[in-house]
Amino acid sequence: MKRDFNEWLAGFRKSIADDRYYVDFEKVFQNVDEIKIELNILNSLIGSVDIEGDFKLLVKKYPEVMKCIPLLLAVRANEIYAMDEDGAFDYNFKKVNLSVEQYVVFMHKTGLFDLLQKHIINNLVDYATGVETGLDSNGRKNRGGHLMENLVEKFIINAGFKRDKSYFKEMYIHEIVEKWGIDLSAISNQGKMEKRFDYVVKTDKMIYGIETNFYGGGGSKLNETSRSYKTLALECETIPGFTFVWFTDGAGWKSARHNLEETFDVLPHIYNITDMEQGIMRKVFV
Repeated sequence: MKRDFNEWLAGFRKSIADDRYYVDFEKVFQNVDEIKIELNILNSLIGSVDIEGDFKLLVKKYPEVMKCIPLLLAVRANEIYAMDEDGAFDYNFKKVNLSVEQYVVFMHKTGLFDLLQKHIINNLVDYATGVETGLDSNGRKNRGGHLMENLVEKFIINAGFKRDKSYFKEMYIHEIVEKWGIDLSAISNQGKMEKRFDYVVKTDKMIYGIETNFYGGGGSKLNETSRSYKTLALECETIPGFTFVWFTDGAGWKSARHNLEETFDVLPHIYNITDMEQGIMRKVFV
């Protein structure tokens, strides 16, 4: 029976965020703990009357404190590039590569000396925890993608498939070809393109290449995704023994409904979370 696209789209979810989606505090605390001693040493600069002199003495006696500085600027790197009227400088905070005077200039111009000397903060460990929390929130997009992958995998397992036996995670085209000897040149541009499927399910009768994604918000990425999967669906129709399956969801699709509908019309095996909850995997993977 032909499915109704509008009815299917109406069931898309606003979010699939779990409790750990917003901030991974375990990771935050671990990152701060790794530099906790150095941060406490730097705490001695808070309220300093002679911030330049105290900084120079501190760096000379405890050079390892330098590795904390990028985090205080919410930068997750060992090097920071900065330019001013005196030129361009590439500051290395893991292995000091410039004079201490130049690092003093950096601390002044970035505002870090003001942050410390004017007692704007009371404790660098607490401050660093806040910065890490903010940086970690930037990882929500990646966590969102993994949430959908994990959700799909849970339903694959519930359908009776075993990892690395009857289903496989993150499998490239060449790995599928080598493992089962199937000709996938139609979707690899004669071996010139190396695509990776999120999951591959193998039954006695068929190999299923699976893509998963969830879009809570709109954007050009959605139109690009639906167009590329429409092309992939048409290419896969020419391959005996191989079926393309797409699990997607998210309210973001409502802003790109027309492109999604075009793919829906040519791809029989496109499903949302509701479909998975209603046992679609047991019906499809045969």
